[in-house]
Amino acid sequence: MKVKSRVQLRKNIKNKMLKDLLSTFGEELSYLEDKTLEKITLEEYSVILVDGKPLLFEIEGHLFPTVRGALEMGLKKRVVTVDKGAIRFVSNGADIMAPGVVAADPEIKEGDLVIIVEETHQKPLAIGKAIMGGPEMVEATSGKAIKSITHVGDKLWNTEF
Repeated sequence: MKVKSRVQLRKNIKNKMLKDLLSTFGEELSYLEDKTLEKITLEEYSVILVDGKPLLFEIEGHLFPTVRGALEMGLKKRVVTVDKGAIRFVSNGADIMAPGVVAADPEIKEGDLVIIVEETHQKPLAIGKAIMGGPEMVEATSGKAIKSITHVGDKLWNTEF
């Protein structure tokens, strides 16, 4: 991935970003206030480095954890759990089909960014955009539930900054 720019975030911009994240995930992310945040602009989206690690990214004007960020931060909100049979497909970037969803945060609405985790160890596999609400995902017997954006092993996962 080609880096277009890299800048350390000013305090006022950092505080606004953290406020948005806290409204989505709650106090779990309050520890980020003491960290150094840098914004790297790439061709597809912007990545936010937290003490040098690519833990957040900006997409469609929203800040959200990367797969690595979700893994490191251990987030509990906006999570969708998939069964063992879906792991192989999700890890290769496939969209998430409703029959593979075993649990979903009931607060998820259509269009929300979500963290996809596997059911056994609750490890993040991908980040995606919900096509249906959380309760619908669990109840639906067919159709796409989530459009995959980034996943374990993709360009963003493997990029070193």
